[in-house]
Amino acid sequence: MRVFKQLFDFYINASIHVALAVYALSFITIFQFKVPYDENVLCFIFYASITGYNFVKYFGVAKFHHRSLANWLKAIQIFSFFCFLLMCYYAWQLKQNTLLCIAVFGLITFFYAIPFLPKHFFLDKQQNLRSVSGLKIYLIALVWSGVTVFLPLINNEYPISWDVIVTAIQRFVFVVVLMLPFEIRDLAYDSLKLSTVPQKIGVYATKLLGLTLLLVMFFMEFLKDETSMSWILVLAFVSVVTSFFVVCSNKVRNKYYTAFWVEGLPIFWLLIWALMG
Repeated sequence: MRVFKQLFDFYINASIHVALAVYALSFITIFQFKVPYDENVLCFIFYASITGYNFVKYFGVAKFHHRSLANWLKAIQIFSFFCFLLMCYYAWQLKQNTLLCIAVFGLITFFYAIPFLPKHFFLDKQQNLRSVSGLKIYLIALVWSGVTVFLPLINNEYPISWDVIVTAIQRFVFVVVLMLPFEIRDLAYDSLKLSTVPQKIGVYATKLLGLTLLLVMFFMEFLKDETSMSWILVLAFVSVVTSFFVVCSNKVRNKYYTAFWVEGLPIFWLLIWALMG
């Protein structure tokens, strides 16, 4: 049982679960717009997600404690290195326009973790984008929506139509909602200077905001030129399940509630869509 828990914790801490979530949303885009299965872009997104998330999460820790890293962190570093190599391999297979798009999102991820601007822009000593008041969840949502909607389509030379733009906005809203349970969970630990959503408006209002955004995401589907009843039903079901997790979130939930169940909702979405399809 202990070995299973250690493996499961590695699965979570090494960002494999969150990478599968990003992969799932990218696969949903391929399903939705009926483009061919693209192993190169999907595998790139998976390995890039692991590399990027582990870089953001562990950059500061590794920088200051390189010689005394815990075994688990060393294992994650080695794992991340091999994922980085695989990311580079699949990036080599992608088209030039896709690589340009990747460069933009890669820079956002890089500056999310690395200090790069003068201190007066920030509310703490980190001097990176994640330290800017109230900006964190919107940056994450921007990168997720861009990567999971535009990369699979650009690499398949699919035109950026009105429906694609609406889908990108829906995806942005969905990721913002997914971040709200994390912000509620971290209320006891986050500095007040971060100005997270629940810090600014309270837990109850944050949950209402999440439910409202899910309604917005759902009804945006009817703004598209093309949709289907099966897609609308899947979107409605996913919205209801997501709303349940938003409503049930609180400050004392264990880490697996958010890190596994909430973060796994995109995987659940893909499975439902695959079953319906």
